[in-house]
Amino acid sequence: MRLEAIVLAAGAGTRFGGGKLLADYRGRTLLDHALDAALAAPVERVTAVIRPGDSALAERIAVRPDPRLRPLLAPDAAEGLGASLRAGARALDPAGDGVFVFLGDMPDVPHDLADVLAARLVEGVRIVAPVHAGRRGHPVLFSRACFADLATLGGDRGAQGLMAAAGEALALVETDAAGVLFDVDRREDLAG
Repeated sequence: MRLEAIVLAAGAGTRFGGGKLLADYRGRTLLDHALDAALAAPVERVTAVIRPGDSALAERIAVRPDPRLRPLLAPDAAEGLGASLRAGARALDPAGDGVFVFLGDMPDVPHDLADVLAARLVEGVRIVAPVHAGRRGHPVLFSRACFADLATLGGDRGAQGLMAAAGEALALVETDAAGVLFDVDRREDLAG
């Protein structure tokens, strides 16, 4: 299976007070934790979607030694999460089988989870997502059948509508890892 990953890192971090993805969490930046999880996935390429003009994040990505990693500017990032996901989806290899979507502010995603999700991407399944304590988390794996829809997203809701419409084509994977739900919105969340 040919898979890619998108790491959404183009948010303004307004509630955090700015500079969120470069904030220290357990000795490393939030972005580094998210990139580590994405690069641990069974993927050929990882695209980190960032805001135009965010040279600090671009530099952080550039110093990573993995040739699978590349930055991508989301020109409409101010529009919201959907616009960033749209930019990443438009850069996908159309011949790929699927794409993981990771969030740059989720530092505790288990590194072995992506393999489990990938195993569930079988005939008839369009989307695979982890569930912890009854709540759907991240990363989410979208099949190639979703690429066109992902490339038309906008606003700040991301792919929630696409997931809601998936019905039985959505496979949920139970996990005891609370990291699939933990994201950093405010500075006090870093203590988590």
